[in-house]
Amino acid sequence: MLIKALGRVSGCEVKRIQFTVDLLPTDIIGLTIYREKLGFEIVKGPVFANFVIADEINRAPPKTQSALLEAMQEKQVTIGRKTFFLPKPFFVMATKNPIESAGVYSMPEAQVDRFLFKLLMGYPEIEEEKLVMKRNIESDSFEDFKLRQIISPEEIIKMQNLVKEIYLSPGLEDYIVNIVDYTRNKKTKYSQYIEWGASPRASIAFFMASKAEALMGGRNFVVPEDIKGVALDILRHRLILSYEAEANSITPDYLIKKILGEVEINPLGS
Repeated sequence: MLIKALGRVSGCEVKRIQFTVDLLPTDIIGLTIYREKLGFEIVKGPVFANFVIADEINRAPPKTQSALLEAMQEKQVTIGRKTFFLPKPFFVMATKNPIESAGVYSMPEAQVDRFLFKLLMGYPEIEEEKLVMKRNIESDSFEDFKLRQIISPEEIIKMQNLVKEIYLSPGLEDYIVNIVDYTRNKKTKYSQYIEWGASPRASIAFFMASKAEALMGGRNFVVPEDIKGVALDILRHRLILSYEAEANSITPDYLIKKILGEVEINPLGS
């Protein structure tokens, strides 16, 4: 519903893929079929949309999940011998139930790493749940909410280009890579709790997301608070914790907050 609403107000096309154990990669990206008297034909899958929501992504085996790798990294897919570019803007969003363990598969680290953010959605507050109860989709149709378009796909692309113009000082570049390096360094204060630290994609995510955070704050330059503001969402799915951390019920969010307290900021850079 969230992604459907985003698509409506932004004028973007939304496609939903329900991940199940029998889902095949071709069900996501498409396939080549043969029609009598017409020959071979490309049938594009649901990945050809602006917003793609992979619902319960961990219910499909890793081979099927990996069908999204090329799409997420290169904004293109290969069907047969042909490569097709995906529409712009293009976002993949996924849901994952953290409680269930039966009938689910582990997600490949390379797949998880390609997600910019991991957001946690807990239970609603009392007043929020009252609103959910009254306005649930069983009693109100999607059209009853009367959502209207307030932005276009072209404007989203313009904002993406504006993000590239936001200034990030050398000192804050150092701050980003020092945060990421801290997660990998085996001589740091909390290293015993981290089996594997963040990849270079974490640095790229910080670079892009902190600029976007500054833009949304009405600034043309990044400040340390922008970097700290996106740190949890960027790092929580990129840290692979050790057995010792799990045994002591230490969460990625706890470690990230501690790391932010350890890494110093040098405004002038190195």
